[in-house]
Amino acid sequence: MMARPNVLMQVQDLRVKGLETGGTILNGVSFELKAGEIFALVGESGSGKSVTSLAAMRLLPAALAITGGEVRVAGLDLFELPEADMQTVRGERVAMIFQNAMSALNPVQTVGEQVAETLRLHTSQRGSALRQQVLQLFAEVGIKSPNERYSFYPHQLSGGQQQRVLIAMALACEPNILIADEPTTALDVTIQQQVLALIKGLTRSRQLAVLLITHDMSVVRNTADEVAVMYRGEIIEQAAVDAFFRNPKEAYSRRLIEALPNLADFHSAFEGEALLELDDVKVHFPVRKGILQRISDYVRAVDGVSLSIGRGETYALVGESGSGKSTLGRAILNLDRISAGSITFQGVSIHSLNRRALLPYRKKIQVIFQNPFSSMNPRLTLREIIYEGVDSLMNLSGIEREQRITVLLDRVQLGAEFSQRYPHELSGGQLQRVAIARALAVEPELIICDEPTSALDVSIRAEVLELLQELQSEFGVSYLFITHDLSIVPGLAHRVGVMQSGRLVEQGTAEEILTRPQHPYTQALLASVPRVDAAESTDSTGE
Repeated sequence: MMARPNVLMQVQDLRVKGLETGGTILNGVSFELKAGEIFALVGESGSGKSVTSLAAMRLLPAALAITGGEVRVAGLDLFELPEADMQTVRGERVAMIFQNAMSALNPVQTVGEQVAETLRLHTSQRGSALRQQVLQLFAEVGIKSPNERYSFYPHQLSGGQQQRVLIAMALACEPNILIADEPTTALDVTIQQQVLALIKGLTRSRQLAVLLITHDMSVVRNTADEVAVMYRGEIIEQAAVDAFFRNPKEAYSRRLIEALPNLADFHSAFEGEALLELDDVKVHFPVRKGILQRISDYVRAVDGVSLSIGRGETYALVGESGSGKSTLGRAILNLDRISAGSITFQGVSIHSLNRRALLPYRKKIQVIFQNPFSSMNPRLTLREIIYEGVDSLMNLSGIEREQRITVLLDRVQLGAEFSQRYPHELSGGQLQRVAIARALAVEPELIICDEPTSALDVSIRAEVLELLQELQSEFGVSYLFITHDLSIVPGLAHRVGVMQSGRLVEQGTAEEILTRPQHPYTQALLASVPRVDAAESTDSTGE
């Protein structure tokens, strides 16, 4: 197989199977990576995207095996190399940026030393020259004050800065091929834009060949040069990005694009009685120093927020990580005590209630967390998970309880047969449906949704959002929807509040905030949103 001059990696007829099940994981995957171009591999969870990258790097877990095909870099078939030579290829020729920066970085080693360690393994640089090279890499990837940040530990950096450290580590040995596996999934929209712009700029300046693995079609539209769609271990469609979005050939590709939110579809302004009211709410956490742990300052996580949510209304609270959104949600749930102000639910000041008096409001205010895997007991069946809340907050007979669980599972489109399954047996989208069923089980009037769709595939995200709106119409439940993804707000929220550094800097109807933002911070957030919606696919019939 002869490579063309600008082709840096060739993947030909790659096949992978599961050793225990014998099932096919990848079935004849083929593509090329070219210098100075970004090749996007898209598809839903389980389609085989990450397995493709791990197979190409010969990093598959023990339960999977390569059964056919070849991967060539600079004329070398990577599957024929001994492991010692493959270790040289990794880092010097091909480097990888992993999805979760916090888990990919060593928490007990400074970030500067982690990048330096890569250079020590692959180059002869040592001493001051080595440190200077790390500082140059930090500067290239946009880490401010690189000399100071060199001695920082991962937890001292933001998510965007951590991702930049991973990019610096990947670039350390000047590879010409970069594999980026969902590098922006959990990042704020502004940080996502910065990281993607960085990858795109480095692709051009260093003439890298980049494999970008993602499930976010808006990222593909705004970043990639070419796109391939994976479905059940096969590439079913491949095209230049402009041609793909203009006229996708496969029905599955069209479904992925059609699942993108319609950025011009707004809810009408909400009119109704207030269910929840916040007046000048503050949540300040003390900073203690010294042997006596005296309070030296306060972290003003929430600093004077006032808002109201009507009965049957969806209020979207948006802003970057660290803006105070989740802390405000926890304060409403009385999981974080407020320092000042008041929280009133149905005319009752719930922030000052003792534990016994607050119990009825635990039933009325429920929560759906961001990560359904970590918010459920892995040792309990789904029936037992839903049963916990019903048992502690409602007085139902055994028959009534079983009927409620059956009805709820059916209502979230799972079915009674799921009741005896455990969390690990379900996909992320299915688990989030269970989380919704658990929240609805006690008949709440307000549900706090804390980033419930941030880690979901675009089509599953659309299904979950549609389900939440159906349930709102059916039960009249109100939502406080906490998110950093502004693209989902138009078709979801009646009103929007924008938080920055603990303060609510702007609020209004979704249409007002998203089409006529007044505050510079809101304008900056909206400018960072990758722009593409289903309407951009001009004619799905191809005519």
